[in-house]
Amino acid sequence: MEKSDPLLLLDNGTLAYILGDGEYRFTNLKFEEAKAIIEMKGEAEEEVVQVFRNPELEKVMYAYLGLEEMKFDYEPGAHLHVGQDAIAFKLYVTPSGTQPIVLGEEGQQAVKIKNLYIYCQHIVRMK
Repeated sequence: MEKSDPLLLLDNGTLAYILGDGEYRFTNLKFEEAKAIIEMKGEAEEEVVQVFRNPELEKVMYAYLGLEEMKFDYEPGAHLHVGQDAIAFKLYVTPSGTQPIVLGEEGQQAVKIKNLYIYCQHIVRMK
């Protein structure tokens, strides 16, 4: 039996790199749907490959999806083959409408300068 291609985990930058030639189908995912797909494929950790390195995004990915922290193989040069699935964690940053000042742990002042949003997309290469 031929081994199937792994699920690729992408961010904005690696998604842009992956989308060379070909036709793709994009579907927006709820966090619960992304979690279910990753858990299903992640039972055998070699079936999920992380194409990005971003510790901040990884923390958000595990915290907001409610995933148990897993160590997936890292392949920065991975390609999306026909019929292969990927989940992209898309970051969306907007300037902060307000700049509240908060105190840090050691009493230093910090100013909010941006809002960070994240959403998930399922991508399949069709051709």
